[in-house]
Amino acid sequence: MAQKLSRRAASAKKKRDLAFAKTAARKRKKAENQRLRRAAKKAGKSLRGKDYDHKRKRFVSVKSNRGNEGKGTKREGRK
Repeated sequence: MAQKLSRRAASAKKKRDLAFAKTAARKRKKAENQRLRRAAKKAGKSLRGKDYDHKRKRFVSVKSNRGNEGKGTKREGRK
């Protein structure tokens, strides 16, 4: 479900999201994901409803990956 944001807030979020997507780390992860997806498809694997998890180094369900294995993403990335 999309967030209900004002035009100004939506514009600011769009800029933040794009800046984050263009960081070096995100570009590397996206490129790695594309390489692995293409290879898996070529090998005949079904990737429907799956994302590549860069921590676990394998394809997992979207729910599991984006929800950080049920722990949420609030503390993700902190040491």
